[in-house]
Amino acid sequence: MGKIVLENISKTFGNTIAVDHIDFSIEKGSFFTFLGPSGCGKTTILRIIAGFIKPDKGKIFLENEDITLIPPENREVGMVFQNYALFPHMNVYENIAYGLKIKKLPKKEIRDQVEKYLHLVSLEGYENRKISELSGGEQQRIALARALVIQPKVLLLDEPLSNLDANLRDKMRIEIRELQKNLGITTIFVTHDQREALTMSDKIAVFNRGKCMQIGTPREIYEKPRNTFVATFIGDTNLLEVEINDKLVKFKNGRGLYLKEDLKGNYISIRPQDIKISKATKNRDHEWMGKVDKIQFSGEMIEYIVYVEGLRFKVCQLNHIDEDRNIQAGDEVFMHIRENAIRILN
Repeated sequence: MGKIVLENISKTFGNTIAVDHIDFSIEKGSFFTFLGPSGCGKTTILRIIAGFIKPDKGKIFLENEDITLIPPENREVGMVFQNYALFPHMNVYENIAYGLKIKKLPKKEIRDQVEKYLHLVSLEGYENRKISELSGGEQQRIALARALVIQPKVLLLDEPLSNLDANLRDKMRIEIRELQKNLGITTIFVTHDQREALTMSDKIAVFNRGKCMQIGTPREIYEKPRNTFVATFIGDTNLLEVEINDKLVKFKNGRGLYLKEDLKGNYISIRPQDIKISKATKNRDHEWMGKVDKIQFSGEMIEYIVYVEGLRFKVCQLNHIDEDRNIQAGDEVFMHIRENAIRILN
């Protein structure tokens, strides 16, 4: 299964820069996710790798072979499209067998391979079903089987879960990840859904306006964002503009926090779950008095909006018996920010 290298890839459409000097590699056998908002360039890069779009600049390598100018059908790449792109006039067997017939394999080998991959996606016995008779989840599995049956070196998935309902999406996330692990195939997954990216990926590349903003493991991306875009796009955060001098973080309202290190930046990011609030003071460093403005209850979680002398903080706590659950809107509370929860950003 193949390693992909993108070398200084750029692409424009008219006056729009869709992909801006993308330069990184994707390790062999890994599950690598392109994450970002609509229009950030992630699908364009996927289609460049597939061969459907030619880059204006740069090269693409698959296992040290330059595939930049190789036609899509000769790249040893399988792709599952957002709408699955199954052939409605063909049954399940014919859809999966299509790529093998193009390769002119013997009928028995085609039949054996189709049966193997139907078993792999848990749809044995569906050979004669019409595509119109399948559910969304079943169609997605057939699209996966069709992409995998040609035994590609790389599997490309273009937002394949976006058309499924929430419960089925959760189930298919697990199934796709397990299938990828079992096959060991290099997989590139495109999504705008943070939860999909965080739960499925070995590594994530976060994109915005055609640029790659950060690459890292899910934990690195979430806990150590490199800039304000990544901090706000991945999960929820309190992003506040500050001045930092000699380890002192100074807020616009005059409040300050001391850091152990002399870090440089002009914003701080604090995740809502890393702030603790209580009705009684615990006399800790970085403990401020504030007032609860709003409360949102969602079952297992309770979200608070707390104002501290004009500064707005979102605080998120698990709804369990050890927390102070008697806090109401309008209450004065003591808010504690742990020093290791503070991320300095540009």
